[in-house]
Amino acid sequence: MAALKPYQQRFIDLAIQCRALQFGDFQLKSGRRSPYFFNAGQFNSGPALAALGGCYADAFIDSGVQADMLFGPAYKGIPLVAATAIALAERGRDLPFCFNRKEAKPHGEGGWTIGAPLRGRVLILDDVLTAGTAINATIELLATTAATPAAALIGFDRQERIAGDHAAATELTATHGLRILSIAGLDNLCAHLKTKGDKAQLAALDSYREKHGAI
Repeated sequence: MAALKPYQQRFIDLAIQCRALQFGDFQLKSGRRSPYFFNAGQFNSGPALAALGGCYADAFIDSGVQADMLFGPAYKGIPLVAATAIALAERGRDLPFCFNRKEAKPHGEGGWTIGAPLRGRVLILDDVLTAGTAINATIELLATTAATPAAALIGFDRQERIAGDHAAATELTATHGLRILSIAGLDNLCAHLKTKGDKAQLAALDSYREKHGAI
């Protein structure tokens, strides 16, 4: 297993410190019982959000993906896209950003988006990837605009099977031809726990990965 990149290590350490990543017994929306849970809503302080934006920015730059702007799907994508835009500006990359409302606004400026006009190659930012529902919905929204999805950058990829033996990232790429990036995934978390974590936590994650993990 490859060594974690610095931004991956920072991301996992930050997630554990902020309790965005918790270990225990959790029931997921899918009905599965999971020994861990990721909740980006726990990055709820200025320093935490700034550090998180830096992780997204570094992962984007490291990917080599070319994009003209950033898009964050409501609701958790909203602070992510703003924090990432700030972090990219600090690294010499000035990209406009946009996010959506859950419902179109019929008055004032109107419409279903806030921020820069959607055009060109768009990098989609989101918090966690399990089944890919939010990314699919975002792609449908972007199809009604002049924008083209360049890639999607996820904070944490659970790397679980959703169809046969394939993960959501594989299915999204096959369906839409979209590159799916992540700061870190379940494999990275297991690598982290091998050196820094609790053996019982690692055993529980290994068991879960064997049962539900994608090939």
